[in-house]
Order: sequence, then structure tokens, then C-alpha cells
Amino acid sequence: MTHLKKANLKTIFGLDLRSLAVFRIGLALAVIAEVVTRSRALEAHYTDSGVLPRTVLIDQLLRPWYWSIHLISGQPAVQAFLFLLAIGLAICLLVGYHTRLVTIATWALIISVQNRNPVLSFAGDHVLRAVLFWAMFLPLGACYSIDSALNSSSQPLPKRIFSGATIAFIIQLCFIYIWSAAFKTKSDLWWPTGDAVYYSLSYDQYTTHFGQFLLSFPNSFLRVLTFAALGFEWVGPLLLFIPFYNNFLRIIAIVSFVLLHIGFELCFDIGVLSYLSIVNWLCLIPSIVWDTAARNLETSARQGLKIYYDADCGFCKKVVHFIRTFLILPGTPLLKAQDDAEIYAAMEEQNSWVVRDYRGINHYKFEGIVYVFSLSPILGFIAPLLRSSFVRSAGTKMYETIASNRQKAGLLTRPFKFRPIEVKPSRILDTVALFFLLIAFMWNLKGFADQTVVRRRNQPREDWASQVHRLFKRRTVQRLYWLPELTRLDQVWSIFAPSPPLDDGWYAIVGQLKDGSEVNVLQEDQPIPWNKPTVRQRKALYKTIQWRVYYIEMNRAIGQKLYPYLGQYLCRTWNAEHSGKKQLVSLKVYFMDERTVPPDEKQTVKKSMVWQQSCSD
Repeated sequence: MTHLKKANLKTIFGLDLRSLAVFRIGLALAVIAEVVTRSRALEAHYTDSGVLPRTVLIDQLLRPWYWSIHLISGQPAVQAFLFLLAIGLAICLLVGYHTRLVTIATWALIISVQNRNPVLSFAGDHVLRAVLFWAMFLPLGACYSIDSALNSSSQPLPKRIFSGATIAFIIQLCFIYIWSAAFKTKSDLWWPTGDAVYYSLSYDQYTTHFGQFLLSFPNSFLRVLTFAALGFEWVGPLLLFIPFYNNFLRIIAIVSFVLLHIGFELCFDIGVLSYLSIVNWLCLIPSIVWDTAARNLETSARQGLKIYYDADCGFCKKVVHFIRTFLILPGTPLLKAQDDAEIYAAMEEQNSWVVRDYRGINHYKFEGIVYVFSLSPILGFIAPLLRSSFVRSAGTKMYETIASNRQKAGLLTRPFKFRPIEVKPSRILDTVALFFLLIAFMWNLKGFADQTVVRRRNQPREDWASQVHRLFKRRTVQRLYWLPELTRLDQVWSIFAPSPPLDDGWYAIVGQLKDGSEVNVLQEDQPIPWNKPTVRQRKALYKTIQWRVYYIEMNRAIGQKLYPYLGQYLCRTWNAEHSGKKQLVSLKVYFMDERTVPPDEKQTVKKSMVWQQSCSD
């Protein structure tokens, strides 16, 4: 490989450590939001008293190589512990503590909770587990983290990393859009008719107020949006692979995809998907952006800042390293007070660290904290609050208390150890990452070929798709399915693809009480929803994106397997909260089928009872 080609590969597939740190922080926040959202229906979705008991999952739904730690118990207390553990690990990922280890553990728990109830799976879940998989191979803790703050290596870290993992991550990110675009080409609604945006915005299960507003625009305008979205999914990712003007083109791609996902979020209620997708693109921010920002943030005050600490105090040393890292003051010297007689005397007299500003003025105790905060490019806005008389008084007392009890305070930082960090490619990890990238590519290829053959089953023909379809149907090849299923790289990027869903509608679940009256089982204080619910009413009904996806899936083939357990759950929870004649005797599940019609045609609604159940069963 020539030096020029290698340089081009590093330019295209290299990632800045600062961008990886921003990605880590955003990813951790996405995991926390996801786990907290799922926990709102913890008993309903993840326990044996919910809508999917473990026996039903194992006997009817779980694939052979799908695994779940959450299957160890069907009790709410055990599930709550696992959810709390996931949040704790995500917080460790957020601050970058034992980053690679907690990333692996977080990936495992996310796969576990997704496998515990696959009925709830949505595009955001697929993206989350995919990026967490590649995150395990990336040096996410090399910047803006506890790990980097306590880096004891004398060797400076590189600015960028180029490895098999960075190649895999970037290509995986492109897979999400390019394979989605490939699936969409199988539907006339995307091309050539261009009505896909109309049908997407007509799908009330996801549409927001803004989406309904956009739907009121002329069909010609919506067709332009359709062609623009499809074309951009094809072309947008390719901007990353152009070797000349790569930084400029990459910035254009990042900004464009961020705006695209902001648009999606305005139009559709799709959980964490839009936020997570934006976070993924932030990982690609080129070094020139960070370097330019660093130069613009250079001031005499920041360049002249010096922090002196007590070398005999392990707690003090760790704290100043944390402050420098998390306040983003990377060039600030951290010096031992004992090495300067004047500073050491001031430290002893004040019983305080010494913060010396660019004018040579010393700041002590909490006043030093305020001054350092005032120089932080990200937390400087807090300084005026810290200067208020109340906070300053309380902060000074707290500082003096800690300074007088350093040994006890050291217990808080004892788990944090100084250790060296190395950021360099590993042949073993690179090989493993590229091998699994090949697995992901093959699975996407399989999904595309399978769908191609199925959609033209009435007009079969012999081509590469048919050959690939037959190849993956061979028993020898199917024996290898365990690997993508075990790692959950069995990905298919088909949101609103090959065509937007047309099976729109809503549920009305009618319960009969012992006193003979009928009630709305899903919303006791609301009338039975025979009329189409508004966006606000749907949001009140679907407390989480998981409930929204659950009821969408119940209208499909899997619903017939799960209606009995939904009925049992609704009967049980209702009767646990009501007594006497207000208890449920039976319930009936109606689906108000509002299958989307072509533009300018009159929409119809068909009422059908899809399930009935006695609450005495």
C-alpha cells in the first residue's frame, strides 16, 4: 500500500479522540433515557405478571441463539435490580470510568432487555445495539473521562485513531442509510410514484402535530420530499469517502444528517432514534473543528492558569486531575506545591490548594474553584451562580470541612486509580472488528435478497438476488446463523421500507363490569374511543414508545399469539385496583382499521372485534 493510499484511508476512516468522547457521552445519555423509558412499564413488559410471561417468550417467540439475562426471574424486584444496574453502568460510561469494560456490560444488558420482549423492538433499538457493539472496540475513554484524567502514561495520546474498529463503525453508520435506501427502491411508493412521504405522514401511530401539518401541503411538494429523502440516503453517506476536501465534505454530511434527523423528530414520535442518530454523526467530527475551537478558546487567562496541590494528599491529586479534565482545561499545569517554597507556605497557611491566575494572583479554597470554573469553556456559565453570597459561604464551609478531613475524603476517590492509557491499533481487535463487519454485511445482503425474492414471487426470475437467496437457504449456511443472532448483528434497516406501513388504526378495549356497565379499559376516565383519537390522545394512551410499538405489532400476525396474555394482564391489573361491582367480568378488543388510502381518496374506518376474554379464566 502506497503512502498516499494509506494517508487517504486514515483521512477517511480515522476518528478524533475528542469526537469519540462526545459520542460516548451522547451514547450514555441515550442508554439512560432508553432504560428509564422502559422502566416505566417494567412490570407490564418484563415480568411474568405482564403481557409476555417468560414461558410464552421461550416457547413461542425466542430464537434459538437469542439470550437474555432478564430471563433469570420474572419477579419485579429482580427486573428492577437489572434496570438499576444498567443505569449505573451507563453513568460509568458517561463519565468514562473503566470505559471499555462498562461498554461491554452495557451492550450485554441492552441486548438482554431487548431480547426479553422482542415485540417491543423498533428501529431505535436496532441502532442502539449496533453502535454499542462497535463502541466496544473504540477508545471511547481516551478523552474527557475519568480514565483519561488518571492517565499515568508519560507518552502523549494521539489526536486521532485509525483502526479496523473505526472502519467498521463508519461503514456500519453508512449501512443504516444505504441499506434502507436499497430496501425502499423495491417499492413504487418511493420510486417512481413518490408518495412515500404522504403515506408515512398519514400513519397516525407515529405522526406528530407538525407531521400532520406537513401532510396538509400539496402532494407535489410531498413527492419532492420523498425523492429528496431517498436520494440523500443514497448519496449522503458517500460524502464520507471522497479523499479530497474530506474535512469540508464530512462537515457537510454531519450537518445535513443532523438536520435530517431533526426533521424526522419533528414529524414522528419515534423514541430515542433521532437523538441517537445525531449522536452517531457527532462521532465523525473532524479534527480541524476541534483544533479551530481550541485556538479560538485560547486566552491569556486560560494559558496563564496554574494549579498547585498538596503532593502528600492522594485525594487532592486526583481531584485536580478531574477538574482539569471535566472543565476542559487540558493545557493547565498541575504542580506540586512542595516544589515551590512560596506556594507551599501559602498552602500551609491557608490549608488550601493554590490557584494562580495569569496575573500572578493566588486564589484559595472555594474562591479558587469559582475562578477555575469561570475559565471553563463549557461550564463557565456556572461561575456567576457560584459567586453568589449564599453559594460562596456554603462552598467555603464545605471546602474547609473536606480540607480538614482529607483522609476520610480519600475514601471517596480510592476506587479511582492512576493507570496508563494506550491508544493504538490492535491486530487482534482489528481482525475481530472487520470479521464482524463482514457478518453484518452478509446479513444485510441476506435480508435484501430475501425481500427482493418475496416481493416478486408472482414474477420470479433468475438473477444475483435469487442466487443469494438460495445460498442463505442452504442448511450448511443456516448453521452459521448462530453468530449474528448471538451478537444481535442480525440487522435489517427497513424503517418505512420497502414502503411505509398502511395498516393504520387504533384499539378500543371494552370491559364489562359486574354491575353490567361498560368501560374503556385502557383509559378508565375516557369514553370508549370509537372515534379517531387525536395526537394528544394517542400520547396520553401510549406512555412510552414501547407501548406504541406493542400495539402496532398486536395488529399484525404475532397479535393472535399474544392477545390472551394481554387480556389476562388487563383483567388482572384492573381487578387489583377495583373491588366489588367495579371489577371486570370480561373484555372485548376491537381494532378500528383505518388502512391508509391513496392521496385525494376518502379515508374509511372498519370496526372489527379481534379478541374477547373472560376475566374469570
